[in-house]
Amino acid sequence: MPDFDSVKVWINDPAQEALPLHARVQRAIRELILDGAFAAGRPLPASRALAKALAVSRDTVEAAYAQLHTEGFIERRIGSGSFVSERARRAPEHTKTQPKGSRQQLAASQLSQRGSALFKSGGLSDFLQPRLLAPGVPETRHFPLPLWERLQRQVLKEYGTQVLLHSPPQGMEPLRRAIADHVTLERGARATPERVLILTSSQQALTLCATVLLDAGDRIFIEDPVYQGARKAFDAAGLKCVPVPMDADGLRVEYLARAKPASHAQPKAIFLTPSHQFPTGATLALDRRLAVIEWARRQQGWIIEDDYDSEFHYAGKPTACVQGLDPHERTIYIGTFTKSLWPGLRIGYMVLPPALVAPMTVARTLLDGHSAPLPQLTLARFMKGGHYGAYVRTMRAIYAERHDVLAQLVRDHLAEFVEPRIPAGGMQLPCLFVRDIPEREAVEAARQAGIDLLGLSALHASRRHQAGFLMGFAAHTPRELKAAVKKLAKVLRALPGMPSCPRHP
Repeated sequence: MPDFDSVKVWINDPAQEALPLHARVQRAIRELILDGAFAAGRPLPASRALAKALAVSRDTVEAAYAQLHTEGFIERRIGSGSFVSERARRAPEHTKTQPKGSRQQLAASQLSQRGSALFKSGGLSDFLQPRLLAPGVPETRHFPLPLWERLQRQVLKEYGTQVLLHSPPQGMEPLRRAIADHVTLERGARATPERVLILTSSQQALTLCATVLLDAGDRIFIEDPVYQGARKAFDAAGLKCVPVPMDADGLRVEYLARAKPASHAQPKAIFLTPSHQFPTGATLALDRRLAVIEWARRQQGWIIEDDYDSEFHYAGKPTACVQGLDPHERTIYIGTFTKSLWPGLRIGYMVLPPALVAPMTVARTLLDGHSAPLPQLTLARFMKGGHYGAYVRTMRAIYAERHDVLAQLVRDHLAEFVEPRIPAGGMQLPCLFVRDIPEREAVEAARQAGIDLLGLSALHASRRHQAGFLMGFAAHTPRELKAAVKKLAKVLRALPGMPSCPRHP
């Protein structure tokens, strides 16, 4: 089994020792597939044979194969074995990465004019109660405040008045290390502390990407529909957004090749929410992820990946992030603790290609300079102690119950108005109108009744879409959700033209 000598080397690499053994096996095989060493359709060894060759348990190999199957890299056929998936097919000439020594020079030469000016300037140096059904709002009543307070006291005792000073613009090293470890383990990212930039929010990250990587007038691919914060950040930077339609497998990548009108240049970047698309909830399929990576390699474009709420996936484990699949280092990975912890924490981050760390950090000094050291160090301790993982697991179970409760409530009380599109994760539920209801009037009437819905029409670039709204469920108990849905049903029945609707008993 000579092909698997590299797997042995990979799983015994000291740099991978923080990963569980099954994760090391899984990622080693994944790398062989991505590098083209294992072609699409190739059979893989039986788990027993591979376990013997690698000197690991069969359960370890089975766990690795199971995750590869979940992510779409392999197919498991009863009675036939495991095979490399057709979705993992890629052209051999596209698999080789650029020499590491050339990456920094290459990326630095592709900053926008604005980004280059910000970098060369040296930057700015200092002297050293959510309303009902609001989408995207997390539950905060379960947060362990006494634990956080205890950890914060430990930080104050250890660091003293140092936490009252400025943080380095890139962020406190303990938190950058904790984030790098987390996204490497949980999201399959290629991360080191040196590549992490601490920010106040994902919105700040989007603004930095729009202004440092592109110039006014440049074009950028966006999902259609799209997260409104991204669209507004790109518009504010003077970018020309090119919408790409969605389907059940996410972004329709065939449209990337069609965007070549004679009067315009090819877009220089693409914005994605691939793990849980906002607002549809779709997950970008593996073959499309690889196609986007190939587009970025071929066009020397950037992939802006917003992984805003991947912690809350209710049907198995979430797929690996695009950044972890990209050997060409064209992907900027954006994360935030706004959803997984609490909005007032004001900590987000980017995992950057090495060549972008300095330019992005310098540009950040011209926005707000730095993030406060005390919450950074407290969060680092919260993560290092295993409390973050435990809290996310607790909230995932709570949100999964509320997700199911709201879906059933919509079926029971709103079926005459909307059809729910049940997502596999996230903190909100898309609902599409099943009859002719004016979306704007419905959302406004709900707002006046104390219910915050987000209309879907404003998220679409195309006029050819079904109207509806997003309903948030994370911040409300099942009892609160039931009361809110019943109130919303009354609001919708009271809209002009609705008396002919059959009333729910």
